[in-house]
Amino acid sequence: MSGRFPITSPPYTGASPVKKNKKLPPAYVAETKDTRFAGTFEVLVPVPDRIKPHRVASQFPSKHAAEGWLHSDEGKEAVAQALEEK
Repeated sequence: MSGRFPITSPPYTGASPVKKNKKLPPAYVAETKDTRFAGTFEVLVPVPDRIKPHRVASQFPSKHAAEGWLHSDEGKEAVAQALEEK
């Protein structure tokens, strides 16, 4: 049976197939979107099976202060707890 569009495809001649990285991005600091707290920063943690990241901790007056908290022992524990809760 000869059709108009053959079912066979040309042989694969490229590099190996692309592997998708399913790893979550790390926690990050972003400016608060809430207008009541304009000019402050918060720590956000991407969580599996959730579209919006989970907000950890309260608002910080500067990005430097938020990053400092994120890398402290307390911040690392809070991020780990947010990932465990799912």
